[in-house]
Amino acid sequence: MPSLRRRRCVHGLGIYIDTDLSMRSHVQQTVARCFAVLRQLRSIRRSVPTSIFQTLVVVLVLSKLNYGNATLVGLPVNLLNRLQSVLNAAARSIADLRRSAHITDTLASFHWLRAPERIKFKLAVIVHRALHGTAPRYLSDWLSRVAYMPSQNRLRSSTSNQLTVRPSRLVSCHSWRTIICFAGPKL
Repeated sequence: MPSLRRRRCVHGLGIYIDTDLSMRSHVQQTVARCFAVLRQLRSIRRSVPTSIFQTLVVVLVLSKLNYGNATLVGLPVNLLNRLQSVLNAAARSIADLRRSAHITDTLASFHWLRAPERIKFKLAVIVHRALHGTAPRYLSDWLSRVAYMPSQNRLRSSTSNQLTVRPSRLVSCHSWRTIICFAGPKL
């Protein structure tokens, strides 16, 4: 009979999940992969026009950074700073800035959101899709507006756009349902 080994981190669908659900491994892997791609792109920086280079950075780096970022809701500041460092390095690479140059104006000129805002935006898009029926049913079934609850007919909250989460026996787990149901209504 084969024995199961306990692992510190599991990997599925491109997302790394630690045993303590901290997402530290996911952030480390994502940051390492993004910086590796930026190092490779640096060799062709002078050979291609800036618009082509920007497209390459967005497709090859920011897509890795954005993948599964709704699972990163509630990350500690130190991990968010690691993700932000990738955005800063990508913007500096496109704009051909030194490492010590200020980056805020450059990010704004590219219309890029900072790392925490990217996570909140992704979650807001998922909640919007769940409320309007374009998200998978397993997400849509967990959220509803307070106005649609029969017990809330006479309350002031029944005319607001507040959301409620359907009661469940959900164990505290860092899953999509947990993210959508508990962080989504707070946006």
